[in-house]
Amino acid sequence: MAEPHDDAPAGTELETHHEYEVSHGTAVIAPDALVDPGLPPHRPRLTDVDPAAEERAVRQVSGWFFISMVGSIFAVIAYFAFPIFPEDQLSVRLNTLFLGLGIGLALLAIGLGAVHWSKQLMHDHELEEERHPARSSDETRAASAEIFHLANVESGIGRRTLIRNSLIGALVLSPLPAVVLFRDLAPAVDPNVVLKETFWEAGMRLTRDPSGTPIKAADVTLGSVFHVIPEGLNELEHDMLNEKAKAIVLMMRLKPEDLKEDEDKKDWSYQGIVAYSKVCTHVGCPVALYEQQTHHLLCPCHQSTFDVTEHCKVIFGPAKRPLPQLPITVDDEGYLVARSDFTEPVGPSFWERH
Repeated sequence: MAEPHDDAPAGTELETHHEYEVSHGTAVIAPDALVDPGLPPHRPRLTDVDPAAEERAVRQVSGWFFISMVGSIFAVIAYFAFPIFPEDQLSVRLNTLFLGLGIGLALLAIGLGAVHWSKQLMHDHELEEERHPARSSDETRAASAEIFHLANVESGIGRRTLIRNSLIGALVLSPLPAVVLFRDLAPAVDPNVVLKETFWEAGMRLTRDPSGTPIKAADVTLGSVFHVIPEGLNELEHDMLNEKAKAIVLMMRLKPEDLKEDEDKKDWSYQGIVAYSKVCTHVGCPVALYEQQTHHLLCPCHQSTFDVTEHCKVIFGPAKRPLPQLPITVDDEGYLVARSDFTEPVGPSFWERH
């Protein structure tokens, strides 16, 4: 161990390594290899003594990184080449199989290439590293910079351009399948338009969910609650049933004098009967808990609470806007019908575009 350097801070010892001085507190490469009498002497690898073997190892490492690139690209292609159809279980299996194979190959090849690089080409000395608490001195920072320089020299990443460039390519492409997958989850059209247009239309009867039985105004007693869907919704084809997620409605009857309605919305209710979207404006959970005495609607997911007497305005919780109201009236036979579709987007507030 070297004696303390004259210019070093108090309590700091310096060691000389490869013609430069490094203070304690950094992970440094010691000057001498460990010598354990109980172990056989260290033998150089073939890549250390044979330039042809070294070049061959460089090509093998780069080959793994190129294989990783192929796996990433294959995963993206497979995602579109094997689309998922909800009614076809085989399509789900094929999409999952080939997508998983591509992503797995991309990540496995990066790992194998890194391991092969470390075993065959990086520094192969058995060295001792002395460490103790780091000091943020100028000497420490200078030593750290020199260590990065040594790491570059010993790994060869600076001069082995084929390995470096193929590794960069593999790492750049490896997130590509995830980017494509998550991007494909986004709607292809403006969500504000999609969520504003539901299955409801003027004159469409309100029916019970899930039976589809039309509801007469006389059937809705004071304090009762009905889970409602548009007439004919339960007869849609399987691939159209996602319309139900936007059109589900909760209907209840209050005393007309309990309703505090805006002037421009007074005709949206019928004799105290009101209907509101069940889709919470926070993150879209179904709002289905009705407190009859307080006239409050509660979302069970995050406890957003809405006041039915005042157009379902938010009185508690993380939701930022009232539940959209469905304007209703009755037809000639006394059945409850919609006056129109919702006049604002249903669902979470983050879909709104102002």
